[in-house]
Amino acid sequence: MLIIGITGTLGAGKGTIVEYLAGEQGFVHYSVRAWLLEEIRRRGLPGNRDSMFKLANDLRAANGPSYVTDQLFNQARESGKNCIIESIRTPGEITSLRQKGPFVLFAVDADPRIRYERILKRQSETDRISFETFLANEARETVTTDPNKQNLSACMKQADFLFLNNSTRAELFTAVSLALSEINGK
Repeated sequence: MLIIGITGTLGAGKGTIVEYLAGEQGFVHYSVRAWLLEEIRRRGLPGNRDSMFKLANDLRAANGPSYVTDQLFNQARESGKNCIIESIRTPGEITSLRQKGPFVLFAVDADPRIRYERILKRQSETDRISFETFLANEARETVTTDPNKQNLSACMKQADFLFLNNSTRAELFTAVSLALSEINGK
């Protein structure tokens, strides 16, 4: 069983990589975002990025930096299949997942304007924001010294593979396919 974690900037293409891995390679997908949104709904909180950010940080502060991804890892382990855990956001999550078995971290990034246009097109309830709010959200999630808060910059530095996604889906799929070949030793 291989676990691939995916980290990256907002709108960079994490979901597109998931689409390829799940659709073309048979990986089972576990989403931090979906898990948090379910927890937000269960608690009766507003379904927006601020609620996700606060809830995730509160859960990590109460239970440890890897709490959310540990919950998803437990589900993944039960499947016994190759899995994706999407939206790795803290270095503690990476440390925990690396200790649990075969784990590879993918990171994806793209130009901020391209990423903003992408989030507008996907029309998620958490993405109906201005470009300025988009940049502010990303800034608060990029760097921190608190191990229980999101630190995308530190996560991306720990990636085994970094994909720059300023072009087409086909080019991203090719890059991911090449990474898989390298992982599998082909």
